[in-house]
Amino acid sequence: MMNALVAAAALAAASPEAVPAEPAEPAMFVVRDADTTVYIFGTFHALDGKSDWFNNRVRTAFDRSSELVLETIIPEAPAPRPGFGAIRRQQFGGLPVAPSASFLATTRMAISAGKSQGMNVGNGADMVLRRTAEMEGKRVDALETLESQLAMFSRMPPPPQAAPPRPGTPVETAQPMESLSKAMATMQSAWKRGDQSVFVNMLGQLELSSPETYRMMFTERNQRWADWVAGRMQYPGTVFVAVGAGHLAGRDSLLVRLAEQGIPSARLN
Repeated sequence: MMNALVAAAALAAASPEAVPAEPAEPAMFVVRDADTTVYIFGTFHALDGKSDWFNNRVRTAFDRSSELVLETIIPEAPAPRPGFGAIRRQQFGGLPVAPSASFLATTRMAISAGKSQGMNVGNGADMVLRRTAEMEGKRVDALETLESQLAMFSRMPPPPQAAPPRPGTPVETAQPMESLSKAMATMQSAWKRGDQSVFVNMLGQLELSSPETYRMMFTERNQRWADWVAGRMQYPGTVFVAVGAGHLAGRDSLLVRLAEQGIPSARLN
């Protein structure tokens, strides 16, 4: 069964209208003062491999930055050893925090749904930016550790159980995988256009269905990341911060938290 976040994504992108293809321009913002510039770019973690998004304003901002800051840096996994748990050690670097079964199941479902649309994490904006930064010798840092992320997922409440249908009630035939696959395609398209409305809808669905998950994944993290940006503004330089596009949408977004600290942002595209 899909967890609250995956279900929210599917509901947010339900029955999408056809949108003509446009040049890719994902949402990007900037905060700056006299001697510091922080570009804030909303990423999509799994993409179809088309790199047209990494050009124009995004590429210019990236080139001007001496440092790339991601949500987290996934460590290179050691070669798996034979025996029980080898796959988990390979995927999560042998960290002492064990992801929950529901998290692993949801991750596998999301990966499979993305692959059906030609999307994978290796082509995701985060990985493209990281590989480019490492190749060009830029410093790469993270807002949080992978261990802290997995610890968060392990503490998340289980998804609410749907009530069984009443006798005689028609049962929906759409499979969760099919719904999620369509949702991810719609969200990727919206991301490329810089359309934040789909992510706003997703966040609204998530907060409604699982307020605790919403708080842990978005409200609390956006506040911590806003504090980080505010602290970084005290030092000169130019930084490119890349976080999931959902963190830049809605009433609890990173941008809103920055504004509450007297740090306004401006959209660049």
